[in-house]
Amino acid sequence: MSPREPSGRVTTAAAAAGAVKVFRRPAQPAAGSGRVVAVTAIAGAGTETRIAVRHEPPSFDEVYAAHYADLVVQLYAYFGDRQEAHDVVQEAFYRALLRWKTVTEYDDPVAWIRRVAWNLAVSRWRRARTALSFLSRQRRVEAQTEGPGPERVALVDALATLPDTQRRALVLHYLADLPVAEIARRERVAVGTVKSWLHRGRAALATRLDVTDSAGGAR
Repeated sequence: MSPREPSGRVTTAAAAAGAVKVFRRPAQPAAGSGRVVAVTAIAGAGTETRIAVRHEPPSFDEVYAAHYADLVVQLYAYFGDRQEAHDVVQEAFYRALLRWKTVTEYDDPVAWIRRVAWNLAVSRWRRARTALSFLSRQRRVEAQTEGPGPERVALVDALATLPDTQRRALVLHYLADLPVAEIARRERVAVGTVKSWLHRGRAALATRLDVTDSAGGAR
């Protein structure tokens, strides 16, 4: 009697009887079927049977609940505007939802969403910089509203003075907790270049915030 059911899973009876030993090994996933692991089942007199076992990817709701807030924090540090950060992260998740079946086939769906959010952020930052340049030449008085504390404002202002490359490196490394190698891969530069960005960015922030750079070497 075969130790497999028609669905490709080892039968409960065979497993309970101790007649089946299972060994997992990677297999190529079928398109649109989630992650697949090849399983070799040895039953009875040593007969081997390979079985494809599907591992369902996380749902959109699970990824959203687990990563939305972290991405907003990262983009807020880049933008200096909480609402803008929410907007770009929501847009990134919306684009992911439209093609969720495809996104879940990627090795790291969250990395894809983060990349989309950052691309949107950079695009908005450039447009905002152009708009601010125009508004700075206009005489305009706006109502004052309560904002974040002075320390956060000082940090965000200091980050805004850095070159884009240094600012992104600092936010991704210290807020997103990405290792230097991952940032280098994302930015398509050498690891040494990212370390240089981090070193120069920390030094500039330390000067502007009047603190000692005690962050040490990059990971």
